[in-house]
Amino acid sequence: MLDLANFSHFWVYLSASPLLGLTMTLCAYLAAQRIFVFCKGSPLANPVAIAIALVALVLLVSGMSYQRYFAGAQFVHFLLGPATVALAVPLVRQLPRLRRAFVPLACALVAGSVTAIVSAVAVAVLLGATPELAATLGPKSATSPIAMAVSERLGGIPAFTAALVIGTGIFGAVFGRYVFDLLRIVSPAARGFALGLASHGIGTARAFQVSPEMGAFAGLAMGLNGAMTALLAPWLVPLVMRWLA
Repeated sequence: MLDLANFSHFWVYLSASPLLGLTMTLCAYLAAQRIFVFCKGSPLANPVAIAIALVALVLLVSGMSYQRYFAGAQFVHFLLGPATVALAVPLVRQLPRLRRAFVPLACALVAGSVTAIVSAVAVAVLLGATPELAATLGPKSATSPIAMAVSERLGGIPAFTAALVIGTGIFGAVFGRYVFDLLRIVSPAARGFALGLASHGIGTARAFQVSPEMGAFAGLAMGLNGAMTALLAPWLVPLVMRWLA
C-alpha cells in the first residue's frame, strides 16, 4: 500500500517529468469515460468535454502552465495523425454504399461546407467583429490542423481557431442527436455525414459510439470537409467580409 511519504516522492518525480501531462490526460479521459458509461451513453456526458474540464481544473488548482502540461500531452497529440488515417478502415468497408450515394453526398458536402464558413463569418461581421476575428471563425468546422493553417493564412488567430474547433466539435457531439430527432432524420448515413461535416473529429468519435456505419460516413465527411474548407475559405471569407462591410 502506498503511504503518504512514498506518494510524495512519487509526485515529486512525476511532476518533474513529461509523463505528468500524459498521465493526467489518460486519467482524465478514463474518468470521463466512466462517467459516460454511468450516464448510459448520454451525449450530454460527452467524454471529451468532461476530460477537458477535468484537465483544466487540475491545471487551475495546481498552477501548472499549459506549456509544462503539453510537454507530456504532446505524445497523445501525435497520435491524432495515425488515428485519422485509421478511419480509412471503416470507409473501405462501406465503399460500395459510398459509391452509390456519391451525388447526394457531394451536394451535401458543398452545401454544408459553404454554409459553415459563410454563416460563421456573416454572423461575426454583422455583430461588429473585427476582420481578424471573422477570419478566425471561418474555418471552425474543419479539423484542427487544417483550420489553424487556413486561419493563419487569412490573418486570423490560429490558437483561438483551435479552441473554436474543439467547442464546435463538442457542441455537435452533445446536441447533434437532438437536432436530428427534431428534424426526423433517422438514416445513420445522413446523421453520420452531417455530424462529421459539422463537428469534425469529435463528432466522428461520437458517431462511432453509435454505430460503425454512422462513424464511416462521419469520417468521410470530416476528411472531405477539411479539403473543401482549405479550398473555399481563402476566397470565400474575404468575399463575405467585403459583401457585408
